[in-house]
Amino acid sequence: MLDRLSDRLNNVVRSVSGKSRITEQNIADAVEEIKVALLEADVNLKVVRRFVSRTVREASGESVLRSVSPGQQFVKVVYDKLVEFLGDERQDLALRGPDVPSVILFAGLQGSGKTTSAAKLALRLKKEGRRPLLVAADLVRPAAVDQLQQLGERIGIPVEAIPGSKDPKAVVKAGLARAKKEQLNVVIIDTAGRMQVDEALMEEIRQVSALAKPDERILVADAMTGQNAVEVARAFHESVDLTGVILSKFDSDTRGGAALSIKTIAGTPIKFIGTGEGVEDLEPFYPERIASRILGMGDVVSLVEKAQETIGADDAERLQKKIRSATFTLEDYLEQFQRVRKMGSVQSLLEMIPGMKGNIDPDQLDMDQMKREEAIILSMTREERHNHRIIGMSRRKRIAAGSGSSVFEVGQLIKRFDKMRAMMKKVSKNKKYQSQLMAQMGHR
Repeated sequence: MLDRLSDRLNNVVRSVSGKSRITEQNIADAVEEIKVALLEADVNLKVVRRFVSRTVREASGESVLRSVSPGQQFVKVVYDKLVEFLGDERQDLALRGPDVPSVILFAGLQGSGKTTSAAKLALRLKKEGRRPLLVAADLVRPAAVDQLQQLGERIGIPVEAIPGSKDPKAVVKAGLARAKKEQLNVVIIDTAGRMQVDEALMEEIRQVSALAKPDERILVADAMTGQNAVEVARAFHESVDLTGVILSKFDSDTRGGAALSIKTIAGTPIKFIGTGEGVEDLEPFYPERIASRILGMGDVVSLVEKAQETIGADDAERLQKKIRSATFTLEDYLEQFQRVRKMGSVQSLLEMIPGMKGNIDPDQLDMDQMKREEAIILSMTREERHNHRIIGMSRRKRIAAGSGSSVFEVGQLIKRFDKMRAMMKKVSKNKKYQSQLMAQMGHR
Protein backbone atom coordinates (compact mmCIF):
# COMPACT_ATOMS: atom_id res chain seq x y z
CA MET A 1 0.00 0.00 0.00
CA LEU A 2 1.12 3.54 -0.78
CA ASP A 3 4.10 2.00 -2.59
CA ARG A 4 4.77 4.90 -4.94
CA LEU A 5 4.81 7.51 -2.18
CA SER A 6 6.77 5.20 0.11
CA ASP A 7 9.47 4.56 -2.50
CA ARG A 8 9.99 8.30 -3.14
CA LEU A 9 10.09 9.24 0.54
CA ASN A 10 12.37 6.29 1.30
CA ASN A 11 14.89 7.71 -1.17
CA VAL A 12 14.76 11.07 0.64
CA VAL A 13 15.15 9.38 4.02
CA ARG A 14 18.18 7.37 2.87
CA SER A 15 19.83 10.46 1.39
CA VAL A 16 19.70 12.45 4.64
CA SER A 17 19.49 9.97 7.51
CA GLY A 18 23.19 9.12 7.48
CA LYS A 19 24.47 12.70 7.27
CA SER A 20 26.38 13.96 10.28
CA ARG A 21 25.69 17.55 9.25
CA ILE A 22 22.56 19.00 7.67
CA THR A 23 22.76 22.39 5.94
CA GLU A 24 19.99 24.68 4.77
CA GLN A 25 20.72 23.50 1.23
CA ASN A 26 20.37 19.86 2.31
CA ILE A 27 16.99 20.67 3.85
CA ALA A 28 15.88 22.62 0.78
CA ASP A 29 16.85 19.77 -1.56
CA ALA A 30 15.18 17.13 0.58
CA VAL A 31 12.00 19.17 1.01
CA GLU A 32 11.80 19.74 -2.75
CA GLU A 33 11.95 15.97 -3.25
CA ILE A 34 9.21 15.52 -0.64
CA LYS A 35 7.09 18.16 -2.38
CA VAL A 36 7.37 16.36 -5.73
CA ALA A 37 6.60 13.01 -4.06
CA LEU A 38 3.44 14.39 -2.43
CA LEU A 39 2.22 16.02 -5.64
CA GLU A 40 2.79 12.80 -7.56
CA ALA A 41 0.84 10.99 -4.84
CA ASP A 42 -2.16 13.20 -5.65
CA VAL A 43 -2.04 14.93 -2.27
CA ASN A 44 -4.12 18.11 -2.18
CA LEU A 45 -2.01 21.18 -3.13
CA LYS A 46 -3.09 23.03 0.02
CA VAL A 47 -1.91 20.09 2.12
CA VAL A 48 1.41 19.90 0.24
CA ARG A 49 2.11 23.58 0.90
CA ARG A 50 1.33 23.22 4.61
CA PHE A 51 3.41 20.06 4.90
CA VAL A 52 6.43 21.63 3.19
CA SER A 53 6.30 24.91 5.11
CA ARG A 54 5.97 23.20 8.50
CA THR A 55 8.72 20.69 7.71
CA VAL A 56 11.14 23.47 6.67
CA ARG A 57 10.27 25.56 9.72
CA GLU A 58 10.70 22.72 12.23
CA ALA A 59 13.76 21.17 10.56
CA SER A 60 15.54 24.51 10.43
CA GLY A 61 14.72 25.33 14.04
CA GLU A 62 15.35 21.85 15.45
CA SER A 63 17.84 21.87 18.29
CA VAL A 64 20.67 19.39 17.82
CA LEU A 65 20.66 16.41 20.19
CA ARG A 66 24.08 14.94 20.92
CA SER A 67 22.86 11.34 20.75
CA VAL A 68 21.02 11.76 17.44
CA SER A 69 22.52 12.81 14.13
CA PRO A 70 21.02 15.87 12.37
CA GLY A 71 20.01 13.58 9.51
CA GLN A 72 18.02 11.37 11.88
CA GLN A 73 16.41 14.44 13.42
CA PHE A 74 15.25 15.57 9.98
CA VAL A 75 13.70 12.14 9.36
CA LYS A 76 11.92 12.44 12.73
CA VAL A 77 10.49 15.82 11.65
CA VAL A 78 9.18 14.28 8.41
CA TYR A 79 7.69 11.37 10.36
CA ASP A 80 5.98 13.71 12.84
CA LYS A 81 4.50 15.77 9.97
CA LEU A 82 3.20 12.62 8.27
CA VAL A 83 1.52 11.54 11.50
CA GLU A 84 0.01 15.00 11.95
CA PHE A 85 -1.45 15.14 8.45
CA LEU A 86 -2.71 11.55 8.64
CA GLY A 87 -4.73 12.50 11.71
CA ASP A 88 -2.41 12.57 14.77
CA GLU A 89 -3.80 9.57 16.63
CA ARG A 90 -6.19 6.63 16.38
CA GLN A 91 -9.86 7.67 16.52
CA ASP A 92 -12.17 5.04 18.05
CA LEU A 93 -15.85 4.66 17.31
CA ALA A 94 -18.01 6.64 19.75
CA LEU A 95 -20.34 3.82 20.75
CA ARG A 96 -22.65 3.69 23.74
CA GLY A 97 -22.53 1.09 26.50
CA PRO A 98 -23.41 -2.53 25.75
CA ASP A 99 -26.96 -2.14 27.10
CA VAL A 100 -27.81 0.89 24.95
CA PRO A 101 -28.19 0.61 21.15
CA SER A 102 -25.61 2.54 19.14
CA VAL A 103 -26.42 3.63 15.59
CA ILE A 104 -23.86 3.87 12.78
CA LEU A 105 -24.93 5.49 9.52
CA PHE A 106 -22.97 4.53 6.39
CA ALA A 107 -22.79 6.89 3.41
CA GLY A 108 -20.86 6.97 0.15
CA LEU A 109 -20.99 6.93 -3.61
CA GLN A 110 -21.85 3.83 -5.63
CA GLY A 111 -18.82 1.63 -6.15
CA SER A 112 -16.99 2.86 -3.05
CA GLY A 113 -17.41 -0.45 -1.21
CA LYS A 114 -20.01 0.89 1.22
CA THR A 115 -22.15 -2.25 1.56
CA THR A 116 -19.17 -4.57 1.94
CA SER A 117 -17.56 -2.21 4.48
CA ALA A 118 -20.77 -2.20 6.53
CA ALA A 119 -20.61 -6.00 6.76
CA LYS A 120 -16.89 -5.89 7.58
CA LEU A 121 -17.47 -3.48 10.46
CA ALA A 122 -20.41 -5.53 11.72
CA LEU A 123 -18.21 -8.64 11.84
CA ARG A 124 -15.46 -6.74 13.63
CA LEU A 125 -17.90 -5.46 16.28
CA LYS A 126 -19.36 -8.94 16.66
CA LYS A 127 -15.88 -10.29 17.46
CA GLU A 128 -15.54 -7.53 20.08
CA GLY A 129 -18.66 -8.84 21.85
CA ARG A 130 -21.26 -6.51 20.35
CA ARG A 131 -24.60 -7.67 18.90
CA PRO A 132 -24.95 -5.89 15.55
CA LEU A 133 -27.86 -5.55 13.14
CA LEU A 134 -27.41 -4.57 9.50
CA VAL A 135 -30.15 -2.42 7.97
CA ALA A 136 -30.58 -2.61 4.18
CA ALA A 137 -31.66 0.98 3.43
CA ASP A 138 -29.92 1.26 0.04
CA LEU A 139 -33.01 1.03 -2.17
CA VAL A 140 -31.44 2.71 -5.20
CA ARG A 141 -28.71 0.34 -6.35
CA PRO A 142 -30.09 -2.88 -7.85
CA ALA A 143 -29.23 -5.94 -5.76
CA ALA A 144 -27.85 -3.86 -2.86
CA VAL A 145 -30.36 -5.43 -0.46
CA ASP A 146 -29.60 -8.94 -1.73
CA GLN A 147 -25.86 -8.31 -1.38
CA LEU A 148 -26.21 -7.20 2.25
CA GLN A 149 -28.45 -10.17 3.07
CA GLN A 150 -25.94 -12.59 1.57
CA LEU A 151 -23.09 -10.98 3.50
CA GLY A 152 -25.14 -11.04 6.70
CA GLU A 153 -25.88 -14.74 6.28
CA ARG A 154 -22.21 -15.43 5.60
CA ILE A 155 -20.98 -13.74 8.78
CA GLY A 156 -23.91 -14.74 10.97
CA ILE A 157 -25.37 -11.26 11.49
CA PRO A 158 -29.10 -10.44 11.09
CA VAL A 159 -30.21 -8.07 8.34
CA GLU A 160 -33.36 -5.95 8.44
CA ALA A 161 -34.95 -5.52 5.00
CA ILE A 162 -38.45 -4.82 3.64
CA PRO A 163 -38.93 -6.57 0.28
CA GLY A 164 -40.18 -4.20 -2.42
CA SER A 165 -39.98 -1.10 -0.21
CA LYS A 166 -39.12 2.25 -1.80
CA ASP A 167 -38.97 4.14 1.49
CA PRO A 168 -35.58 3.99 3.23
CA LYS A 169 -36.98 5.69 6.33
CA ALA A 170 -39.51 2.87 6.78
CA VAL A 171 -36.68 0.30 6.62
CA VAL A 172 -34.61 2.27 9.13
CA LYS A 173 -37.57 2.63 11.48
CA ALA A 174 -38.20 -1.13 11.31
CA GLY A 175 -34.51 -1.80 11.97
CA LEU A 176 -34.41 0.42 15.05
CA ALA A 177 -37.55 -1.27 16.41
CA ARG A 178 -36.11 -4.73 15.80
CA ALA A 179 -32.85 -3.85 17.54
CA LYS A 180 -34.77 -2.71 20.60
CA LYS A 181 -37.00 -5.78 20.61
CA GLU A 182 -34.17 -8.29 20.13
CA GLN A 183 -31.69 -6.39 22.32
CA LEU A 184 -29.20 -5.86 19.49
CA ASN A 185 -26.81 -3.11 20.58
CA VAL A 186 -25.32 -1.82 17.30
CA VAL A 187 -27.44 -0.80 14.30
CA ILE A 188 -25.46 -0.31 11.08
CA ILE A 189 -27.45 1.42 8.35
CA ASP A 190 -26.40 0.98 4.72
CA THR A 191 -27.83 3.96 2.83
CA ALA A 192 -28.19 4.65 -0.89
CA GLY A 193 -25.34 5.97 -2.97
CA ARG A 194 -25.23 7.70 -6.34
CA MET A 195 -22.70 7.84 -9.15
CA GLN A 196 -21.85 11.36 -8.00
CA VAL A 197 -22.74 13.80 -5.24
CA ASP A 198 -26.12 15.45 -5.91
CA GLU A 199 -28.87 17.12 -3.89
CA ALA A 200 -31.20 14.09 -4.06
CA LEU A 201 -28.54 11.94 -2.41
CA MET A 202 -27.78 14.50 0.28
CA GLU A 203 -31.45 15.10 1.07
CA GLU A 204 -32.07 11.37 1.54
CA ILE A 205 -29.03 11.05 3.80
CA ARG A 206 -30.16 14.06 5.85
CA GLN A 207 -33.66 12.61 6.32
CA VAL A 208 -32.40 9.18 7.33
CA SER A 209 -29.89 10.78 9.71
CA ALA A 210 -32.58 12.91 11.31
CA LEU A 211 -34.70 9.81 11.89
CA ALA A 212 -31.95 7.49 13.12
CA LYS A 213 -30.01 10.06 15.18
CA PRO A 214 -26.76 8.11 14.61
CA ASP A 215 -23.83 8.11 17.03
CA GLU A 216 -21.46 7.72 14.08
CA ARG A 217 -21.84 9.02 10.53
CA ILE A 218 -19.25 7.17 8.47
CA LEU A 219 -18.33 7.89 4.87
CA VAL A 220 -16.87 5.05 2.81
CA ALA A 221 -14.51 6.47 0.19
CA ASP A 222 -12.41 4.69 -2.42
CA ALA A 223 -8.74 5.36 -1.52
CA MET A 224 -7.69 4.84 -5.14
CA THR A 225 -9.66 7.89 -6.33
CA GLY A 226 -7.23 10.27 -4.58
CA GLN A 227 -8.37 13.87 -4.46
CA ASN A 228 -11.83 12.90 -5.69
CA ALA A 229 -12.30 10.96 -2.44
CA VAL A 230 -11.25 14.08 -0.52
CA GLU A 231 -13.81 16.26 -2.30
CA VAL A 232 -16.54 13.65 -1.74
CA ALA A 233 -15.65 13.59 1.97
CA ARG A 234 -15.85 17.37 2.16
CA ALA A 235 -19.28 17.43 0.46
CA PHE A 236 -20.73 14.79 2.78
CA HIS A 237 -19.20 16.41 5.84
CA GLU A 238 -20.80 19.74 5.01
CA SER A 239 -24.16 18.02 4.60
CA VAL A 240 -24.36 15.50 7.45
CA ASP A 241 -21.41 16.37 9.72
CA LEU A 242 -19.38 13.18 9.30
CA THR A 243 -17.68 11.67 12.34
CA GLY A 244 -15.30 9.45 10.41
CA VAL A 245 -14.16 7.91 7.15
CA ILE A 246 -13.41 4.38 6.03
CA LEU A 247 -10.92 4.28 3.15
CA SER A 248 -11.75 1.20 1.10
CA LYS A 249 -9.24 -0.48 -1.26
CA PHE A 250 -6.40 0.96 0.81
CA ASP A 251 -4.31 -2.12 0.10
CA SER A 252 -4.38 -1.26 -3.63
CA ASP A 253 -3.63 2.46 -3.20
CA THR A 254 -0.06 3.12 -4.36
CA ARG A 255 -0.28 6.91 -4.09
CA GLY A 256 -1.77 7.95 -0.75
CA GLY A 257 -3.34 11.27 -1.74
CA ALA A 258 -6.63 10.58 0.00
CA ALA A 259 -5.08 9.35 3.25
CA LEU A 260 -2.83 12.40 3.57
CA SER A 261 -5.47 14.95 2.58
CA ILE A 262 -8.81 13.94 4.09
CA LYS A 263 -8.22 15.07 7.70
CA THR A 264 -6.91 18.51 6.66
CA ILE A 265 -9.34 19.24 3.82
CA ALA A 266 -12.53 17.46 4.92
CA GLY A 267 -11.97 17.90 8.64
CA THR A 268 -12.91 14.34 9.55
CA PRO A 269 -10.64 11.50 10.75
CA ILE A 270 -10.00 8.20 9.00
CA LYS A 271 -11.19 5.47 11.38
CA PHE A 272 -10.71 2.29 9.38
CA ILE A 273 -9.05 1.09 6.18
CA GLY A 274 -10.09 -1.73 3.87
CA THR A 275 -7.12 -4.03 3.33
CA GLY A 276 -8.58 -6.67 1.03
CA GLU A 277 -11.73 -8.22 -0.41
CA GLY A 278 -12.40 -10.63 2.47
CA VAL A 279 -15.02 -9.88 5.14
CA GLU A 280 -12.26 -9.75 7.77
CA ASP A 281 -10.11 -7.28 5.82
CA LEU A 282 -10.88 -4.13 7.81
CA GLU A 283 -8.27 -2.58 10.10
CA PRO A 284 -8.26 0.38 12.49
CA PHE A 285 -6.37 3.34 11.07
CA TYR A 286 -3.31 4.26 13.14
CA PRO A 287 -1.59 7.39 11.72
CA GLU A 288 1.73 6.67 13.44
CA ARG A 289 1.84 3.10 12.11
CA ILE A 290 1.00 4.15 8.54
CA ALA A 291 3.62 6.93 8.69
CA SER A 292 6.20 4.40 9.88
CA ARG A 293 5.37 2.05 7.01
CA ILE A 294 5.50 4.88 4.45
CA LEU A 295 9.04 5.73 5.60
CA GLY A 296 10.10 2.07 5.48
CA MET A 297 10.40 1.79 9.27
CA GLY A 298 8.01 -1.15 9.47
CA ASP A 299 5.06 -1.72 11.78
CA VAL A 300 5.94 -4.39 14.31
CA VAL A 301 2.88 -3.67 16.48
CA SER A 302 0.45 -4.48 13.67
CA LEU A 303 2.48 -7.56 12.76
CA VAL A 304 2.26 -8.85 16.34
CA GLU A 305 -1.48 -8.12 16.45
CA LYS A 306 -1.99 -10.10 13.25
CA ALA A 307 -0.03 -12.98 14.73
CA GLN A 308 -2.10 -12.84 17.91
CA GLU A 309 -5.30 -13.08 15.85
CA THR A 310 -4.15 -16.37 14.35
CA ILE A 311 -2.51 -17.99 17.39
CA GLY A 312 -3.82 -17.78 20.94
CA ALA A 313 -1.87 -17.98 24.19
CA ASP A 314 -2.66 -21.70 24.70
CA ASP A 315 -1.61 -22.56 21.13
CA ALA A 316 1.60 -20.54 21.52
CA GLU A 317 2.49 -22.35 24.73
CA ARG A 318 1.72 -25.76 23.20
CA LEU A 319 3.86 -24.93 20.18
CA GLN A 320 6.72 -23.78 22.39
CA LYS A 321 6.66 -27.05 24.35
CA LYS A 322 6.75 -29.06 21.12
CA ILE A 323 9.72 -27.08 19.84
CA ARG A 324 11.60 -27.43 23.13
CA SER A 325 11.06 -31.20 23.29
CA ALA A 326 11.70 -31.77 19.56
CA THR A 327 8.17 -33.15 19.06
CA PHE A 328 7.27 -30.49 16.47
CA THR A 329 5.74 -32.48 13.58
CA LEU A 330 4.95 -32.02 9.92
CA GLU A 331 1.32 -31.62 11.04
CA ASP A 332 2.40 -28.58 13.10
CA TYR A 333 4.47 -27.34 10.15
CA LEU A 334 1.38 -27.50 7.91
CA GLU A 335 -0.64 -25.62 10.52
CA GLN A 336 1.91 -22.78 10.51
CA PHE A 337 1.64 -22.50 6.71
CA GLN A 338 -2.08 -21.99 7.04
CA ARG A 339 -1.72 -19.45 9.84
CA VAL A 340 0.76 -17.34 7.89
CA ARG A 341 -1.65 -17.29 4.95
CA LYS A 342 -4.40 -15.95 7.23
CA MET A 343 -2.16 -13.05 8.28
CA GLY A 344 -2.30 -11.57 4.76
CA SER A 345 -0.18 -11.27 1.67
CA VAL A 346 3.61 -11.60 1.80
CA GLN A 347 3.84 -8.01 0.51
CA SER A 348 1.80 -6.64 3.44
CA LEU A 349 3.78 -8.66 5.99
CA LEU A 350 7.13 -7.48 4.60
CA GLU A 351 5.95 -3.85 4.89
CA MET A 352 5.51 -4.39 8.63
CA ILE A 353 9.04 -5.69 9.23
CA PRO A 354 11.59 -2.86 9.75
CA GLY A 355 14.21 -2.74 7.00
CA MET A 356 12.47 -5.28 4.76
CA LYS A 357 10.61 -2.90 2.48
CA GLY A 358 12.69 -2.20 -0.60
CA ASN A 359 15.32 -4.76 0.37
CA ILE A 360 13.39 -7.94 -0.38
CA ASP A 361 11.29 -8.44 -3.49
CA PRO A 362 8.24 -10.53 -2.51
CA ASP A 363 8.27 -12.00 -6.00
CA GLN A 364 11.70 -13.48 -5.23
CA LEU A 365 10.30 -15.44 -2.30
CA ASP A 366 9.57 -18.94 -3.55
CA MET A 367 5.85 -19.04 -2.78
CA ASP A 368 5.48 -21.88 -5.29
CA GLN A 369 7.82 -23.96 -3.14
CA MET A 370 5.64 -23.31 -0.10
CA LYS A 371 2.60 -24.48 -2.06
CA ARG A 372 4.46 -27.59 -3.26
CA GLU A 373 5.52 -28.42 0.30
CA GLU A 374 1.96 -27.99 1.50
CA ALA A 375 0.72 -30.35 -1.24
CA ILE A 376 3.37 -32.92 -0.27
CA ILE A 377 2.39 -32.82 3.43
CA LEU A 378 -1.32 -33.08 2.55
CA SER A 379 -0.53 -36.25 0.57
CA MET A 380 0.91 -37.91 3.68
CA THR A 381 -1.09 -40.05 6.09
CA ARG A 382 -1.72 -38.73 9.59
CA GLU A 383 0.78 -41.26 10.94
CA GLU A 384 3.46 -39.99 8.52
CA ARG A 385 2.87 -36.35 9.46
CA HIS A 386 3.29 -37.22 13.14
CA ASN A 387 6.42 -39.32 12.59
CA HIS A 388 8.29 -38.37 9.42
CA ARG A 389 11.06 -40.88 10.16
CA ILE A 390 8.87 -43.77 8.97
CA ILE A 391 8.73 -42.30 5.45
CA GLY A 392 10.93 -44.70 3.50
CA MET A 393 11.35 -45.00 -0.27
CA SER A 394 8.04 -46.75 -0.99
CA ARG A 395 6.12 -44.13 1.03
CA ARG A 396 8.03 -41.33 -0.70
CA LYS A 397 6.99 -42.68 -4.10
CA ARG A 398 3.34 -42.78 -3.04
CA ILE A 399 3.48 -39.24 -1.57
CA ALA A 400 5.21 -37.89 -4.69
CA ALA A 401 2.56 -39.42 -6.95
CA GLY A 402 -0.26 -38.06 -4.79
CA SER A 403 1.14 -34.51 -4.67
CA GLY A 404 2.33 -34.21 -8.27
CA SER A 405 5.95 -33.87 -7.14
CA SER A 406 9.09 -35.98 -7.38
CA VAL A 407 10.63 -38.41 -4.90
CA PHE A 408 13.61 -36.03 -4.72
CA GLU A 409 11.35 -33.12 -3.67
CA VAL A 410 9.74 -35.23 -0.95
CA GLY A 411 13.20 -36.14 0.34
CA GLN A 412 14.33 -32.50 0.27
CA LEU A 413 11.29 -31.42 2.29
CA ILE A 414 12.02 -34.01 4.97
CA LYS A 415 15.68 -32.96 5.06
CA ARG A 416 14.81 -29.25 5.40
CA PHE A 417 12.26 -30.05 8.09
CA ASP A 418 14.85 -31.99 10.11
CA LYS A 419 17.30 -29.08 9.93
CA MET A 420 14.64 -26.55 10.87
CA ARG A 421 13.48 -28.62 13.84
CA ALA A 422 17.06 -28.92 15.14
CA MET A 423 17.55 -25.16 14.82
CA MET A 424 14.26 -24.39 16.57
CA LYS A 425 15.20 -26.65 19.47
CA LYS A 426 18.54 -24.89 19.80
CA VAL A 427 16.90 -21.45 19.86
CA SER A 428 14.31 -22.63 22.40
CA LYS A 429 17.08 -23.36 24.91
CA ASN A 430 17.90 -19.64 25.07
CA LYS A 431 15.58 -18.75 27.96
CA LYS A 432 16.22 -15.01 27.77
CA TYR A 433 15.32 -14.92 24.07
CA GLN A 434 12.20 -16.99 24.72
CA SER A 435 10.92 -14.71 27.48
CA GLN A 436 11.52 -11.60 25.38
CA LEU A 437 9.69 -13.12 22.42
CA MET A 438 6.71 -14.23 24.49
CA ALA A 439 6.52 -10.78 26.16
CA GLN A 440 6.44 -9.10 22.76
CA MET A 441 3.65 -11.42 21.66
CA GLY A 442 1.67 -10.56 24.78
CA HIS A 443 1.94 -14.09 26.24
CA ARG A 444 3.45 -13.80 29.69
